[in-house]
Amino acid sequence: DSQVAPPPPPATAEAYKASSEESGGVIAMMDLLVADVTKEMTTAEAEEKVAQGNYEAMMKDSAEKRAMDSKSLSDREGSKADMQAELEKSEGDKASASTDLMALEQYMAALHAECDWLLEYFEVRKQARADEVDSLGKAKAVLSGADFSLLQRGSARARKFLRH
Repeated sequence: DSQVAPPPPPATAEAYKASSEESGGVIAMMDLLVADVTKEMTTAEAEEKVAQGNYEAMMKDSAEKRAMDSKSLSDREGSKADMQAELEKSEGDKASASTDLMALEQYMAALHAECDWLLEYFEVRKQARADEVDSLGKAKAVLSGADFSLLQRGSARARKFLRH
């Protein structure tokens, strides 16, 4: 009994198979990887073309927008310059009109003062003119030979009476 059966031998590699059977699986896997990489590269190239097209379209749109904005800006600057010139002209016209208005107001004030004076002294001037017409009539009568000596004496006596 001292002889006990030895333990079973350790597990070893599987039995040898022909390399064509295993390499076919590896080659198929590599072919599958190549196909996947090719597919991914094709997809990436297509996406790159689409992205490049989008980028070029965006750059074109941006260039057009920049051109329109630049034109709009130059038009606005021109419009602003025109309005500024018109404003300066209007301010000059306003200053001129204000000067003319002040001159007219001064002229109206002078006319008003003259009219006030004429109205104030109308009766005095009317009496002076009537006296002048009367004196001219008397002078004409004297020159025609009329005698006013009695009237003059009477008027001198009346003057003396009024003084006392």
